[in-house]
Amino acid sequence: LETARGPVSVEGTPDTVAVFDIPAVDTLTALGVPIAGTVDKLFVDYLDPVAETATVVGSLFDPDYQALSTLQPDLVIVGGRSAGTLDSVAKLAPAIDMSIDGTELLAQTRERARQYGELFDKRDKAEALISRLDTSLEQARSAVAGRGKALVLMTNGPKISAFGPGSRFGWMYSELGLEPAVEQIAIASHGDAVSFEFVLQYDPDWLLVIDRTAAIGQEGDSARQTLDNELMHQTQAWQNEHIVYLDSANVYIADGGIQAQTRILDQIGEA
Repeated sequence: LETARGPVSVEGTPDTVAVFDIPAVDTLTALGVPIAGTVDKLFVDYLDPVAETATVVGSLFDPDYQALSTLQPDLVIVGGRSAGTLDSVAKLAPAIDMSIDGTELLAQTRERARQYGELFDKRDKAEALISRLDTSLEQARSAVAGRGKALVLMTNGPKISAFGPGSRFGWMYSELGLEPAVEQIAIASHGDAVSFEFVLQYDPDWLLVIDRTAAIGQEGDSARQTLDNELMHQTQAWQNEHIVYLDSANVYIADGGIQAQTRILDQIGEA
């Protein structure tokens, strides 16, 4: 397999699998691969059936080594937020890091689906899922074409930050052909902290909004509450009802999972 840390040999087809990476849970579930063990919170509602049946083997950042040892998995998959646990879990079972760094997010989504398809003898299913993803991508591109400039915003309670081309969510511009309202935005994992005056100054035709508080299941002001203010009311996006509140768990938590990416593209296309 091509992993985030280079080629790794995996013996046979794993039967009992523990997964500490939510995008991996997403894609494996879409392929019909049973997941024996996973983390305590999966955050995205369409993965609830996995949460109900899989053994909890820790959190994204802290494996439960006793539970993992009891499960005796043939393979452990880590990635993203759990990537730093690779060396420790590898002492208990064969382990691979399938992180997706987001630089070529949809290409990496397809590649991970194909890798899992090879590993679990689900090649045809993987190609069908990739075909569905590509159909959603083309439909979203067609819907976006000629619709004006856009800005990706993330709210975190009362705070807002912006994401531009080349950022974590920059794929929305590059893959969809969205014209960015602002070209130069500092690249940071949680975006470039901006003000409502900033949004009004550049006044994009569309706002694509990610609610971090909702994505991670915390209490606090929702994105709709945060953006409902006098300055935002003056923007074109507000006045034309061109604010798209993305399914934040899909975008922020499960990004890179083939189901999450297809759902995000469908939501943008429909909007």
